[in-house]
Amino acid sequence: MIPKARLLNLSSLTVLLLALLSSGKVLAEPTTLRVGVYENPPKLLNNSDGEVSGILGDILQIIADQENWQLIVVPCYWSDCLQLLANGEIDLLPDVATTIARTDLYDFHTTPALLSWSQIYVSRESNLTSLLELDGKRLALLKGSIQYDYLNQLAESFNIDVTFVLVDTQQAAFAALMNGIADAVTANNFISELKAAELNLRATPIIFQPSRLYFATPKGQHGDVLETLDNYLQKWQKEANSPYFSVLQKWNSPAVKTVIPKELWWLLIALLLGFVSAVVFSLLMRRRVHEKTISLRQSQQNLSVILDSVDAHIYIKDLQLNYQYVNQNVCKLIGLEEKDILGQTDAILFDKETCKTLRQHDLRVIEKGERIVEEEINTVLGSENPQTFLSVKLPLRQEDGTVYALCGISTDITDYLLIQKQLRKLALYDSLTGLANRRLLMEFLEDALVEDNQNHREGALLIVDLDAFKTLNDTLGHHAGDLLLQAVSKRLQSRLAPQDLAARLGSDEFVIVKPNMGILRHEVEVIAHQFAEEILQDFVLPFSLDQTQYIASASVGIALFSDAEGDVERLLQDADMALYRAKASGRNSLKFFDPTMQKEVKRRSELERKLREAISLQQLELYVQPQISSDQQYVGMEALLRWNDPVEGFISPADFIPIAESSGLIIPLGAWVLRKACQILADWSTIPGMENLTLSVNISPRQFRHLQFIDHIDSCLIELGVNPNHLELEITESLLIEDIDHTIERMNALRQRGLRFALDDFGTGYASLSYLKLLPLNKLKIDQSFVHDVLTDVNDEAIVSTIIALGQSLDLAVIAEGVETAEQAALLEKFGCHVYQGYYFGKPAPVDQWQKIISKVRLSHKNL
Repeated sequence: MIPKARLLNLSSLTVLLLALLSSGKVLAEPTTLRVGVYENPPKLLNNSDGEVSGILGDILQIIADQENWQLIVVPCYWSDCLQLLANGEIDLLPDVATTIARTDLYDFHTTPALLSWSQIYVSRESNLTSLLELDGKRLALLKGSIQYDYLNQLAESFNIDVTFVLVDTQQAAFAALMNGIADAVTANNFISELKAAELNLRATPIIFQPSRLYFATPKGQHGDVLETLDNYLQKWQKEANSPYFSVLQKWNSPAVKTVIPKELWWLLIALLLGFVSAVVFSLLMRRRVHEKTISLRQSQQNLSVILDSVDAHIYIKDLQLNYQYVNQNVCKLIGLEEKDILGQTDAILFDKETCKTLRQHDLRVIEKGERIVEEEINTVLGSENPQTFLSVKLPLRQEDGTVYALCGISTDITDYLLIQKQLRKLALYDSLTGLANRRLLMEFLEDALVEDNQNHREGALLIVDLDAFKTLNDTLGHHAGDLLLQAVSKRLQSRLAPQDLAARLGSDEFVIVKPNMGILRHEVEVIAHQFAEEILQDFVLPFSLDQTQYIASASVGIALFSDAEGDVERLLQDADMALYRAKASGRNSLKFFDPTMQKEVKRRSELERKLREAISLQQLELYVQPQISSDQQYVGMEALLRWNDPVEGFISPADFIPIAESSGLIIPLGAWVLRKACQILADWSTIPGMENLTLSVNISPRQFRHLQFIDHIDSCLIELGVNPNHLELEITESLLIEDIDHTIERMNALRQRGLRFALDDFGTGYASLSYLKLLPLNKLKIDQSFVHDVLTDVNDEAIVSTIIALGQSLDLAVIAEGVETAEQAALLEKFGCHVYQGYYFGKPAPVDQWQKIISKVRLSHKNL
């Protein structure tokens, strides 16, 4: 016979086994779910065993035990948890509030797991009363949270300067406040109640973003899990004694456990059952009702505080569109108390046009169950100023899904739109002329190029640049310059077609875009040429600048859309190159872009790159060319820069010197040339026959005006021990055009050191002859362009003889460049010029080569 106890155990086991078999859980494999857990007590945390815990963690664990789910905890920071969920690297993430952006990335169940709101806390020594007081403050909050998205958008909308201290955990946010890294901290109501008391923080009245919290899964995955969570939450939230409320009570009350002796338990049970069972039952019921009443009242008060603190107008309307609830912002907007608004319709609050619009939107929610987001322009009765609201309206549904009311949240964005409009004007238009600025120009060009390309149409871009605008600023002042720019912009605008755009690109540079001008390129070129001619004609009429009549001129560069092949930057570059050509041709003119310009630019760019490399690698070399007197004596040499590129071979100075000037490379290059020249002179001082030769070095205007020019020369002379009388600086007449007084001052300073000066290319520039007697010059150099035809051109002959006579009258030595024949030398000597330089006497060559030639000549003279 089987003992009775064993029969009972077998019977219980059989019943349990049958129950499990009927439910299918014995045979079913457990479902494994990777759960993201970030530390956010008391809602969510890891316990000491590494299991998910907290309010949401315990609820999930209970459901998992009943559903045979195996939970694998994946610890992560909040922002990382969201990314892992989006990537499908975790299956479930508790404590997630829904947003439109998140619903695109994740799936949510329908029944909220918790209700929460956010509040701002400060230290006891500080206080905040409104969100506007956050201006200039540091606010600590969770990275990737909806609190950050909301507050950041709010700060941008109302120009509040808030420094957000973003952290990975809520505990780190409180630590930032306590350590002085932040002035305030944002937290949800669950953790804030614990931390505020623990850290002795002050709760501010700034409460915002009531949120519903859910469990989230990756998009399109684990729909069955979400459905199971929904079933449990819907069932448990209806039952006061359910595990749901047990978990809430556990985490909302201190866990105090008292161990009572077993004998006392039996005694208490006997007493309770025997004498006061009815009384205890009554008291328990009354207490439960009281607790529920207090909890409900507190929830209602908290909700009222939240809804009245939110910077929005919140209201509820019934199916007849009568107001059933309004927060304080609605009362302030209408100018009535809550009791006077409830039960009323929009008809007694707003004008007819507003009521019509509101009714159309409300019926979409009530009748069709839509959730709508619309901009609404509302005018309150008795007010003349309409206000713009961003309204979110959603249906409120009963358990069976039928709509029983409408909830609306309307935010006043009137000032925001005004600010946006002003900011757009500042961002897209030039404040001085009112024309489009570069940003708007680029946006317009992008669209115009795409549209014209799609429609196989041609357009044109014109750059209009004022001539001599700097001179106007320097002579009449910047105010007059501003008046001219404003007047020019008005004349340009008067020429525009409706689809055209005028913009101010630079200080005195304007751009006109003419899209959709035609299909055939040559026809568009004709139209664009005529339009540019009309613009130049507009400048014939004087501009009124206060009491001054000013006649201006302009240059125009034109590029067609098809030249740029859809590239906006290239189109601007093409037009700019055409403008450069127009200015170079004499100004007050126009030029079209053609592809050869682009080739020249690319060539210049490539040469500049290679020149930088050549300077750094010391690939350049100084050649010298002799200067010989009429009695065949070597009196000096001129240093000439040569560049032998490893790939291209010798590159002409006429090609790379202008590039060095425009790019600024002339400064380091000129410094190298001066030092090299001094090194050559130092070597010559030890070579018989060359110790008295002078060495001429060409100096560019930009190099001459450099702040360290004189100091550099001093250091080279002293370091290398060079006699300054043997170093001759050749300057051109272009140096004398600008700031002649400063130029003379610098030349005198160098002349006092013993250096010599020669005026190069004399006769080709614009120097006033009256300045020649003021300059500390030693020598005039006749330009080779006059020497070349001195035998055949009577004009050149007259110029050469005049320069020689002028040099003699000013007691200046004269040297002729470019002497290539004996006949030229003879005629020059006849005119009184006794020093020559040119191929007839010797070509430029490396220094060593000329040292050998001169040494050989000296030796032959010595033998004679």
